Amino acid sequence: MKTKKRLFGTDGVRGVANIEPMTSEMALQLGRAIAYIFKKEPRRHRIVIGKDTRLSGYMLESAMMAGICSMGVDTVIVGPLPTPGIAFITSSMRADAGVVISASHNAYQDNGIKFFSRDGLKLPDELELKIEQFIFENQNPSHRPTASEVGKAYRVEDAIGRYVVFAKSTFPKELTLDGLKIAVDCANGAAYKVAPAVFYELGAEVIPISVKPNGENINLECGALHPEKVAAAVRESGAHVGFALDGDGDRCIMVDEKGNVLDGDYILAICAMAMMKEGTLKKNTVVSTIMSNSGFEAAINTAGGRVIRTGVGDRYVVEEMLKGGYNLGGEQSGHIIFLDHTTTGDGIISALQILKIMVMEGKPLSELAKVMTTFPQVLVNVKVREKKELSAMPKVASALKGVEEKLAGRGRAFIRYSGTEPLARITIEGEEQKEITAMANELAALLEKELG
Repeated sequence: MKTKKRLFGTDGVRGVANIEPMTSEMALQLGRAIAYIFKKEPRRHRIVIGKDTRLSGYMLESAMMAGICSMGVDTVIVGPLPTPGIAFITSSMRADAGVVISASHNAYQDNGIKFFSRDGLKLPDELELKIEQFIFENQNPSHRPTASEVGKAYRVEDAIGRYVVFAKSTFPKELTLDGLKIAVDCANGAAYKVAPAVFYELGAEVIPISVKPNGENINLECGALHPEKVAAAVRESGAHVGFALDGDGDRCIMVDEKGNVLDGDYILAICAMAMMKEGTLKKNTVVSTIMSNSGFEAAINTAGGRVIRTGVGDRYVVEEMLKGGYNLGGEQSGHIIFLDHTTTGDGIISALQILKIMVMEGKPLSELAKVMTTFPQVLVNVKVREKKELSAMPKVASALKGVEEKLAGRGRAFIRYSGTEPLARITIEGEEQKEITAMANELAALLEKELG
């Protein structure tokens, strides 16, 4: 039987800052655990720590740093930097591990902690369980380093510049963004300096949006969860394209020149089609999750490609990509992984790959987006007190089965719990929007009675 994790969700440890488990005490323990697990050979070890722009980041950063140093491991502080930037710095510096202090797209009062291995990959379940065992099973070693063996902490002042250079290197050297006007919403988050700089240095006229973080406005009515803001900016300014990033900069939602919002499925479809033409899409296969629209899969299949689906979470997408030898994968939410360039979802690199195709083909984004047509889809979130197995809720299970039978051959339906929030997510696809919305609302009402 698989051991159930107590701290880690689909993307690290997450919760309301200063309330268990997202306390400075837990951050210190997590720091000690990660240092202990990655400290192997008798040499100086280093762990990179980065964060987004949340007010609580200072508190958790200090505690994490103390925990790591207390185990005789040095810490490298990079400050606010997108999650993929921290993965890059970790790998580039040959550090032993990387720590990201961020709650991604959540509101500012939340925070989270996630880890990368030295190769820039998120930790597998087995290592996360080892960290939990260290904390909950009192595996702390009695010996602690003293004197010169205590870890040191130092700051990398040019981390932003290093990451800007890296991001630009994923865009063909022979191309520029000259003549393009780009609106970019940075969600008052970790990409607020990096993203505008990358596009500007490649030649674009940049309209920066939500680039004044104050510790409390991260993701506040802006960014990838609120693409209507960048859509309005595109329409008002006459920009050629718009991109909305989330708080930690690892996801991207696009807006075409007409102000139409395009999610991660469109990024995957456009890039997959271009890569198939170039002969660079490995095994003509794209990895996505169960959340991707059926219209996306139909488009890839029609073009002669194949889609493999995984559970929700970009870490599971990456695991499948590595296992099967694929180089393109991602999520409808905008986490897109280009394994030829990077090891995790990267909103800026996703935008650059779309811009490359726009420049090379000389087509606006609205034209490129015609490669797929989405099927009607509805997503309803239900707040829950606990996350019961579906089998323990016979009324809900029976209703879901009834929906599946009605949609047989012309749609699909499923219920899953969020790995980062106290939510149950109901997703239904079908031919008629009105019909599937009614079905989703009926299931939501049953869930609210059971778990609300």
